[in-house]
Amino acid sequence: MQQLKIKDKTFSFPLIQGGMGVGVSLGNLAGAVASNGCMGVISAAHPGYNLPNFRSDNLVANCQAIVDEVKKARDIALGKGLIGVNIMAASKNYVEYVRAAVKAKVDAIISGAGLPLDLPSMVDDASILLAPIVSSGKAAKLVCKIWDKRHQVAPDFVVIEGSEAGGHLGFKKEDLLENTCQSLEDIFHDVKAELKAFEEKYNRKIPVFMAGGIYDGNDIANMIKLGADGVQMGTRFIATDECDANIAFKQAIVDCQKSDIEIVQSPTGFPGRGIMNAFMKKQKERGNVTITKCLNCLTPCNPLDTPYCISEALIQSVKGNTDSGLVFIGSNAYRVNEIVSVDHLIAELKSETLQALGETK
Repeated sequence: MQQLKIKDKTFSFPLIQGGMGVGVSLGNLAGAVASNGCMGVISAAHPGYNLPNFRSDNLVANCQAIVDEVKKARDIALGKGLIGVNIMAASKNYVEYVRAAVKAKVDAIISGAGLPLDLPSMVDDASILLAPIVSSGKAAKLVCKIWDKRHQVAPDFVVIEGSEAGGHLGFKKEDLLENTCQSLEDIFHDVKAELKAFEEKYNRKIPVFMAGGIYDGNDIANMIKLGADGVQMGTRFIATDECDANIAFKQAIVDCQKSDIEIVQSPTGFPGRGIMNAFMKKQKERGNVTITKCLNCLTPCNPLDTPYCISEALIQSVKGNTDSGLVFIGSNAYRVNEIVSVDHLIAELKSETLQALGETK
């Protein structure tokens, strides 16, 4: 394996730690990942949930937290690796969060949960890598076409997220439940085919990172053999010492069984994958509710008729009240059986990958 370079940014190991909100991946986790030569990612989904002004002015709190958490990550990384911010396109304050990330001088902005069609117009710093998360060749084509036509740019890299990922998914609920989603490998080929014209126009390669169900070095090696440039991995980084979530949240990952992991309903309108715990079972029984204290954070959410407040559910779980909140996880979470350090996890992934690629014994 060789180092991966995108513009002036270098990965010594082509791994992106997935952005996980609320508060699961902040500066502590992102900094630890970056210190290993990878990209650590801070989630812009309510990173300021613990700040005193969060309830009174969550936009100000979240923007300040983005800046603060990026600085914390930089201090931990000591000049190694890369720091990114994951920003949901469905956020009502999307523009403000992008501006906060630019102010913080992040290395990359990764954007999913919708298509970030106008992201380039919000970033006036050409050194910041911009990457959409897509789940089909059709989505990749649309993003590239709009970015090219409106902004005269192409993505610096693309994250392809398959149906086995945790959190919000870019697939129809029926296909997820019936297991009829397009395979990650097939999506890869479709996306690569759509990227070709834009690679030729801009005379550069657009690297592709694979996500969704990536668990170990064998999976990473398989994606590289397929032709991908690297992977994005979220769930395994939850069960690390440096993860910013409460220990009870991490333990919920270690304790979960395969039968606990289901497709769950989300107020965003996107299906999601998480643990079917007491909270989600109760939500399923009671149906939609009316939210009286709305944080006004998501474009698709209607507080008068929503399954539940997803922000409050995620805040409860990250604080350790896992049976009172939502726990998003990937399909392979049941395979996690211990909490380890980020250094240990990445060293293991590197070793397994190199061995699977036949580059070491």
